[in-house]
Amino acid sequence: MKKLENKVALVTGGSRGIGAAISKQLAAEGATVLFTYSNATEKANAVVAQIQEEGGKAFAIRADSSDSVQITDMINAAVTQYGHIDILVSNAGIYIGKAFEDHTLDDYERIMSINVRAVYLAAHAVAKQMPAGGRIITIGSNMADSSLGPQTTLYSMSKSALQGFTRGLARDLGPGGITVNLVQPGPIDTDMNPSNSDLAVYLKSRMAIPQYGTGEDIAGLVSFLAGDEGKYITGSVLTIDGGLNA
Repeated sequence: MKKLENKVALVTGGSRGIGAAISKQLAAEGATVLFTYSNATEKANAVVAQIQEEGGKAFAIRADSSDSVQITDMINAAVTQYGHIDILVSNAGIYIGKAFEDHTLDDYERIMSINVRAVYLAAHAVAKQMPAGGRIITIGSNMADSSLGPQTTLYSMSKSALQGFTRGLARDLGPGGITVNLVQPGPIDTDMNPSNSDLAVYLKSRMAIPQYGTGEDIAGLVSFLAGDEGKYITGSVLTIDGGLNA
């Protein structure tokens, strides 16, 4: 029996990059995986197809993480269909790079709505029905602890908020047997942050292990936290960045 057999997992932003790797890993471990996507329909369908070809169960749900109604409606519909959600992975996030003085209030609202508010809303909706043994895992960023350059103010602020949220929620939900943890990736090779860019040269020069990680590296840690191995880990911030913040 696979370790996540009979579990239902919900991953936000699961159509590409880290989210796709997490969706595939949880499905390979036996979970029924529901993942959201915003616009990348073709990529979402490809992830579903790959998981199903490998014998897993996956369903893509179009939902905009910046829309509070879509987030809660999507979770309520999933609970109605499957009875409960055992594993919530809030992965969806955005970065808007600008000089600080060029940011607008709309930039602030968009970053906070996706990187913070959507995380809160998903956890709030899921916690109402999550059974004992449930897992809430949020994907943040190592930039919550170390802002490595300019044009990162809003992003770093939003990711730092997740640390306080994780620790507080772990206290609130711990008596019910639910763990809450935050995974903070560093440089991960994705289409949004390729390992062969000019930025990558600089980042590698700052890393203890001078190479980019992969989505599978993050997915492996998420899988560990989601399984029985992670049952005594809660309220923790786990940074996985090749030693960039060391």
